[in-house]
Amino acid sequence: MRPSNLWPKSRRAWRLFILRWLVIVGLLTTGFVYMTAMPNSSYSGPFHPLTDLEQQLRGNLRQHVFFIAEKIGERNVWHPQQLEKTAVYIHEMLKSNGFHVFTQTYPAQGITVKNLEAEQRGSSIPEEIVIIGAHYDSVIGSPGANDNASGIGCILEVARLIAGQKLKRTVRVVAFVNEEPPFFQTSLMGSRVSASRSRQRNEKIVAMLSIETIGYYSDTPGSQHYPFPFSFFYPNTGNFIGFVGNLASRKLLRKVMASFRRHTAFPSEGVAAPGWITGIGWSDQWSFWKEGYPGVMVTDTAPYRYPFYHTMQDTPDKIKHDHLARVVAGIAKVVIEISELEANP
Repeated sequence: MRPSNLWPKSRRAWRLFILRWLVIVGLLTTGFVYMTAMPNSSYSGPFHPLTDLEQQLRGNLRQHVFFIAEKIGERNVWHPQQLEKTAVYIHEMLKSNGFHVFTQTYPAQGITVKNLEAEQRGSSIPEEIVIIGAHYDSVIGSPGANDNASGIGCILEVARLIAGQKLKRTVRVVAFVNEEPPFFQTSLMGSRVSASRSRQRNEKIVAMLSIETIGYYSDTPGSQHYPFPFSFFYPNTGNFIGFVGNLASRKLLRKVMASFRRHTAFPSEGVAAPGWITGIGWSDQWSFWKEGYPGVMVTDTAPYRYPFYHTMQDTPDKIKHDHLARVVAGIAKVVIEISELEANP
């Protein structure tokens, strides 16, 4: 076909050609605005000194990450003793804050593995459940400080901060096993087992927050990357915390982001996108999406920012503890606010 055949031949054809492309561009623009527009604004000012609460969080989070990633190290079904030591540590930390800890066990790779759950029953609408969870296994060959000892530290500290509070909804804190390959997005993924049981029980989960790799930040331009085409819409400096949902979770995502931005002086970005886009379903929220529950991943974006992702260099010294403390304080406020909302999130 000659190039001249590709273009309209008449004025009317040109008008139709231009109109067609304007419609296409308009639909694409509307779609991306729908996915990326979030309430309030990302914080962009200077950081204030850590509050007393954030200083305590910094110390506790440092302890959690060091113990899990340094003292225990790589933990998965190929290192079952270390996996069990991590489970015992999580159990002890939750128990020390007054929680009764439940275990959900099942077989994988010839051993028994477990999810750990601590629950604070709601005072007025206990049948509605808010879950905050993180996986405690690490990928083969990595001590997993950021992925995901930072996430486990977060849920342990959120549990401590909400312990004894009279919240309207039930809050369930869950440490999931087997998030990493080869179990990722299979029936043996810990969160998949948990979410399937919730659906079988017909539980009313109104929000699920998956805390995934939240400890690394950089002020260097060009330190942040994205799957196509999100680089056109988001900053290229990796100094923010990300909130990610699928399209069905957009309403929850917007409530979570509004709460975080209202309470937390820390940069934040959010997106609600189709779950098939690379990276959108890369954590335990995916399992709850599969059962029809709304879920949001909270993340520093992992491989799109963190150069030590899934390597032996994912060690505690890479964690930015001041930033992590600020983020965790904000996540705790989100959990409390979502648990107290009058209407369903």
